[in-house]
Amino acid sequence: MPSSDYDPASLPDLLPLYYRRLFPFSQYYRWLNYGGVHKNYFQNREFSFTLKDDIYVRYQSFSTQADLEKEMQKMNPYKIDIGAIYSHRPNQHNTVKSGTFQALEKELVFDIDMTDYDDVRSCCSAADICSKCWTLMTIAIKILDRALREDFGFQHLLWVYSGRRGVHCWVCDEAARKLSVAARSAVAEYLSLVKGGDETVKKVVLNDPIHPLIRESLTVVEHYFPRYALQDQDILGRKDSVNKVLGLVPEDVRKELQQRFQNERKPETRWALIEGQAEKKQATAKKGQYFEKEIMLQYCYPRLDVNVSKGVNHLLKSPFSVHPKTGRISVPMDLKDLDTFDPFAVPTISMICEELDRSRAGEEEEKSEDTKEKEEETAAAEKRKIRDYKRTSLAKYVKYFDQFLDGIAQSWKGELIRKNDLKKEF
Repeated sequence: MPSSDYDPASLPDLLPLYYRRLFPFSQYYRWLNYGGVHKNYFQNREFSFTLKDDIYVRYQSFSTQADLEKEMQKMNPYKIDIGAIYSHRPNQHNTVKSGTFQALEKELVFDIDMTDYDDVRSCCSAADICSKCWTLMTIAIKILDRALREDFGFQHLLWVYSGRRGVHCWVCDEAARKLSVAARSAVAEYLSLVKGGDETVKKVVLNDPIHPLIRESLTVVEHYFPRYALQDQDILGRKDSVNKVLGLVPEDVRKELQQRFQNERKPETRWALIEGQAEKKQATAKKGQYFEKEIMLQYCYPRLDVNVSKGVNHLLKSPFSVHPKTGRISVPMDLKDLDTFDPFAVPTISMICEELDRSRAGEEEEKSEDTKEKEEETAAAEKRKIRDYKRTSLAKYVKYFDQFLDGIAQSWKGELIRKNDLKKEF
């Protein structure tokens, strides 16, 4: 099977190999166990599996990494979702007295889905994406990552490509995991700017003075806007999209721009005319007129699914889950390479299984030519459980996940030292 081709019908054959040889269980457990700082943290975590034919199994939980591995290799889930840490083990929720089974903690999570941008992209719609509209995900990550780190002081942010048309963020700091529903809602609302459904024409309204979050966000948006909106989406080139943009400016300005646009066809020059009109308005108006900034933000600012962030018990797709339709692995993203991240270059399950087969075939040839001594070395290596993902293009994503976990480990160690010191005092 060529690595570029993925056939959804092959998934039942590929998943057993993926979960047996390639899924990074040790890193996964290391993440969700959070250094074993809190008793039963991993054991009380909910997992849900979507199986073949859309069979959905909630409230799965596991005592150890070995239990998780065994069950995943038995069930071969098409999709894995991660939920909250509960007061009791989720797989025993039916045996617990009514009302006492409570979701206590979970990472603060964000879900950004390209379908929420359908009104501001013309290249694709619904589940489809391309390199032209993927810029919106780059902008969203840069804006949200800065705000979460600088405005809220969070440090451990795991950004993950969903495997198809969006990205997820897991804020893993202890303070984030302990946030109440009200606090999660407040963070999500603070970060939300584009408001209103399909019927709302003007979805961004700025007031004086412009909030520091918006000023910081505008520096990112202004960098990408000319390429994304004026070139790739041609928002001032096609008649329907020109009318849409003009619908976002004051009526007196709109009339003047409509006349001037008749003589000027170049999108960049048309945008310069809009900016010129905004400057003129700002010089004469009593209160701030920021319609050019509102246009840029409406076309480029992140669009969050606030409900995903609000609920402690909300499930979110797990890193390293496979997307059944595209076959792509849901991989952690290294923000150092964000501008060059290509969702279409993310490995598919068929690709990494093929790479594993290739490397295994090469080893078999070597083995047949080699001596008994070499055979013994190979057997010893098998005992040491050489990580098979290292032989595939999944390796670089697992390596980044490892680096992320090393960063979090410092805070786990600090917490364990603090707990030990408290014990000594008593």
